[in-house]
Amino acid sequence: MEVMSCLVGVLPFAAMVIVECLDVGLTTLSKAAMSRGMSHFVFVAYSNALATLILLPLSFIIQRKNRPPLTFSLLCKFFLLSLIGITVMQNCVFTGVDYSSPTLASAMSNLIPAFTFLLAVIFRMENLDLRRSSSQIKIMGTLVSISGALIVTLYKGPPIASLSIQSSKNSLLSHPSFSTMLATPNSWIVGGLFLAIASLSVSIWNTSQAAILKGYPSEMTIVAFYCLFGTIQCTVVALVAEKGHPNTWKLKPDIELVSIMYSAVFGGVVTFCTQTWCINKKGPVFVAMFKPLGIAIAALMGVVFLGDTLHVGSVIGAIVIVVGFYGVMWSQSKEDKKSIHSVDDIDTSLLRSHLHA
Repeated sequence: MEVMSCLVGVLPFAAMVIVECLDVGLTTLSKAAMSRGMSHFVFVAYSNALATLILLPLSFIIQRKNRPPLTFSLLCKFFLLSLIGITVMQNCVFTGVDYSSPTLASAMSNLIPAFTFLLAVIFRMENLDLRRSSSQIKIMGTLVSISGALIVTLYKGPPIASLSIQSSKNSLLSHPSFSTMLATPNSWIVGGLFLAIASLSVSIWNTSQAAILKGYPSEMTIVAFYCLFGTIQCTVVALVAEKGHPNTWKLKPDIELVSIMYSAVFGGVVTFCTQTWCINKKGPVFVAMFKPLGIAIAALMGVVFLGDTLHVGSVIGAIVIVVGFYGVMWSQSKEDKKSIHSVDDIDTSLLRSHLHA
């Protein structure tokens, strides 16, 4: 029994590590596909459509007995959730990756905990006492994380390393637009801005989804309708954005098709379901804790598989982001321990008063 309980406790941690690896793989593959000329608007529409075809039947089969009834207000919440978490977030992510690199995308995703903290303070979901050291460290950590993201976005610096396992003829870098993107500072800044908007969208999505899960604890159903509405919204966006370019909807049986299938199965079905389950079990802050892990994974995969160049600015900014992030997490854990101790003290005092009575 102790072994089983230990495994159950470790499972959310292992699941989130896998999710981070899959997420970095998705940004790397999507960058490779878009460097060949694939539209990121079409990419998002196709991947969500395929994910919906997988998830919608599964949700009705697996959770048909324990699924609460669907209402119109609940469907409206799912629609808004998909607008924030798919239409805005994914289009901004892949636009940002198209302009910059997977390494920058992973570095900028570390803004998610800082944005989540700011939203929690604004909506009074987070207690903030400026007289307490934990609150002061939390504020400083948030500012440090944002500063690190600005360093990554605005300062590339000299290159550190570049390695590609591909030959020069077959290298993904052979596409001219890809090498031009990496060499243009303006595109790097534009990409960083889109990725910052995506991080804010994820923060809003995490907190909103946690609120919805309290009243509707059916993870797969939420994700299924989330992808369904996202498909409709992203298709409309793609039709408007790619108006007059019907050839962009034609898929090539190469890296484009592979990236869409990977995005639908691992980036959609596996990642969304796992994150929603972890949010329901551990809360949105727990999910955000694993974002710094993506920096090292993205840097390694970008350098090895895409021939991406690792710059000093990315390393310095990533370190600053991680320091600020873990400052926020440390202060959060201190406050959680104090709240637990205070509850225990109240229970003990009540028990003593009851015994004396």
